[in-house]
Amino acid sequence: METIQTSLSTLASNLPGIIDVDDALVEVSDVTHDSRAVNESTIFVAVRGSRVDGHDFLAEVATRGAPAVMVDVRSDVDVPQIVVSDTRAAMGHLARAVHGFPDTTMSMIGVTGTNGKTTVCSMLEAVFREVGISVAVIGTLGARIRGTSIPLARTTPESTDLQRLLARMRDEGVTVVVMEVSSHALALHRVAGVGFDIAAYTNLSQDHLDFHGSMDEYFAEKSKLFSPSMAASAVINVGDPYGATLVPALDIPVTTIAIDGTANADHVDLVCRLVEHAASFTEIEIEGVSMRVPLPGDFNAVNAAVAYGVAKRSGISPQQFATGIATLGTVRGRMELVATVDGASIYVDYAHTPDAVATVTAAARGMTEGRVIAVVGAGGDRDRDKRRTMGAEAANNSDVVIVTTDNPRSEDPRSIADEVAAGASESDRSVVELVLDRRTAIRRAIQIAEPGDAVLILGKGHEQGQEVNGEIVPFDDATEVRVAADRRSAGER
Repeated sequence: METIQTSLSTLASNLPGIIDVDDALVEVSDVTHDSRAVNESTIFVAVRGSRVDGHDFLAEVATRGAPAVMVDVRSDVDVPQIVVSDTRAAMGHLARAVHGFPDTTMSMIGVTGTNGKTTVCSMLEAVFREVGISVAVIGTLGARIRGTSIPLARTTPESTDLQRLLARMRDEGVTVVVMEVSSHALALHRVAGVGFDIAAYTNLSQDHLDFHGSMDEYFAEKSKLFSPSMAASAVINVGDPYGATLVPALDIPVTTIAIDGTANADHVDLVCRLVEHAASFTEIEIEGVSMRVPLPGDFNAVNAAVAYGVAKRSGISPQQFATGIATLGTVRGRMELVATVDGASIYVDYAHTPDAVATVTAAARGMTEGRVIAVVGAGGDRDRDKRRTMGAEAANNSDVVIVTTDNPRSEDPRSIADEVAAGASESDRSVVELVLDRRTAIRRAIQIAEPGDAVLILGKGHEQGQEVNGEIVPFDDATEVRVAADRRSAGER
């Protein structure tokens, strides 16, 4: 990272909530909120967290040679200081300045919504790459810079990490960044200061209410992305009720999209017609152009329509989009066809909300000649109110529901599973089984599958571990599916 020499007041000139700044000349290359990462050219930001207060580490970072610190109350440590009213809200702006405002040199596209963010970003990556645009992606599956993968701890990185990553993308020649923007990121100012050229909205349904408290608050956080201070234009799925509510309040140019039949076409800019969906693809038509999306499920028609709206705003033609999206391939853990065995298809999907479970199981029902067998659980220490509903939604479209563990975290796995199973048992459609061990549950589902059946392994998708009592135990649904499929093919039970 390049070290710059500048005055502290220059760096602080555009910070929100500025109270005071020392008149000091500093040499700086980075900004961090992690005291362990501080060195002689890294400004430390003291953030008050739920468990740790960064202000308690000011003496430590001073001994590490920090050129300056940002605080919300002036300290007596002998280090130049920037004092602001809210360090979390200001640190992204500070990091952006230190790294030379990287977002201003690239086209920034932000995608938000409860479900579909990862798929829309992957679609756009494929399209931009196919037309020769240097593209990077940031999201749940990590970051990719021109095809090179970088692991991330969060869907949307903390603001200091995000600005550092954007600077790297700029320096490596990226011209378009497509990133998932989570509600947590908006609430916690992780994208503060980033100027999005296009903000896209997929849908909203129950999730993260343990954090937001209510659907109204959840929607309010999502809506922040579409303010003129954050985005220059928008693409909104108005087939979703919250999306339709969002549009009238916008003060930025907007492209509205919907699948035919889900919204009034008089108020929709782009209508996507679902032509066909099968076990390995979805065919759609937009603006008279037929496009084959190599992902199953009619809900992927909506994802493709959102991606097309963004691509069109970016100057991509319908024909270019159709050619690009055809190169997509699978999206890890998103209705991913992992194996077929004895005529049964086994999919892994990240569905971990009631709406996602309903959508994925309904899609499987619509493209499956045989039965739908769903393996489903719910995470511990999260939004308990959705568990029973997840079970009920799984049962509504499935013939067999096998309830198992997801990420129990600090909770009793059996208690969580009982809540999910209680919801599933309300339906007369499904046979409900309780198999707490997730590996055994996956094997059970594949053992009972018959020709023409669709087996859905739901909840963890791309995740590589299972969180139990503070420990991450290695576990990959796709790997377990392949092992179970091989065992069945070999005649083992």
